[in-house]
Amino acid sequence: MPQSSSGTIPLRKFGRSDAKISALGFGGHHLGEAPDEKTAVEIIHQAVDGGITFFDNCWEYRRGKTEVWMGIGLKGRRDKVFLMTKTCPHGRDASLALQMLEESLRRLQTDHLDLWQVHGMAFDNDADLFIRPNGAAEALEKAKKDGKVRFVGFTGHHNPKVHLAMLNTGFPFDSVQMPLNAFDANFRSFEQQVLPELIKRGIAPLGMKPLNGHGEAIKNGAITAEEALRYAMSLPVATTITGMDSLEVLHQNLQIAQNFTPMSEAEMSALRDRCKPDAADGRFELYKLSLKFDNPEARLAHGFPLDTQQFEVKDMFGVEMNTGHPWPEKKFQ
Repeated sequence: MPQSSSGTIPLRKFGRSDAKISALGFGGHHLGEAPDEKTAVEIIHQAVDGGITFFDNCWEYRRGKTEVWMGIGLKGRRDKVFLMTKTCPHGRDASLALQMLEESLRRLQTDHLDLWQVHGMAFDNDADLFIRPNGAAEALEKAKKDGKVRFVGFTGHHNPKVHLAMLNTGFPFDSVQMPLNAFDANFRSFEQQVLPELIKRGIAPLGMKPLNGHGEAIKNGAITAEEALRYAMSLPVATTITGMDSLEVLHQNLQIAQNFTPMSEAEMSALRDRCKPDAADGRFELYKLSLKFDNPEARLAHGFPLDTQQFEVKDMFGVEMNTGHPWPEKKFQ
């Protein structure tokens, strides 16, 4: 592996626990965009060797391909990482969530997860559907009690108020994942509304989308990759998760993380102010606004139409891997 730095990626405490994770996390979604399995495995190997210990994934990413590739890549290295994946019942019952857990464990070639999270809280009724009798909350409790997962949490990238509603269910979450970047601070802000609540409760904040999902702000010259990652990593989070679909991107991110020095509050404030005009309409945070970023499994579960141009929807039409869970006429049982 090319040496990015003589430094090491800082480790941070995972919420209330004694566990520690790398300040830079490996996002699982983009792994599915690697050109082939061999490349994906090499990216994972070099990420572990470079000091990344937190690995993110999800049952529904690329119809299961990202979990399969990550399982192959982490074979023989499982004890070196803090492994997380997500379940996708999207309001349906606990048994479906637990079935998804078993599928994820098989794909990832492990007998337990360090963290299991409910994926993609987006709709105003998601909190009620989560906490209802026989909802996903019961699946999280059972999986933790049975020793199949160490910690549990939830994720989402649409609206801070949905995250706050999830917290207000009173469920004892260990972690919460959300978009945190220099643009978020001025538009439907998770940094301003959710992050302080997590710190107060001792819940591990997991930042994602530091480069705005697909780096649109960087491509448009509004911010550099180093500024974006440094800002996100300078927030009081347990880790900053970002996608890496090539060795080039991995090496870029490792260099920044291995040489990381936190931004001062003055630097962060100046960057927020610089980004504010572009942040105001959400142009670089379309995951808060656009159907393009909705989880197709979630839309189906809620009975909503799909965006047929979304690549994950194209995957659904072209690949038979994940499903096998028929969509009942009554969406929430």
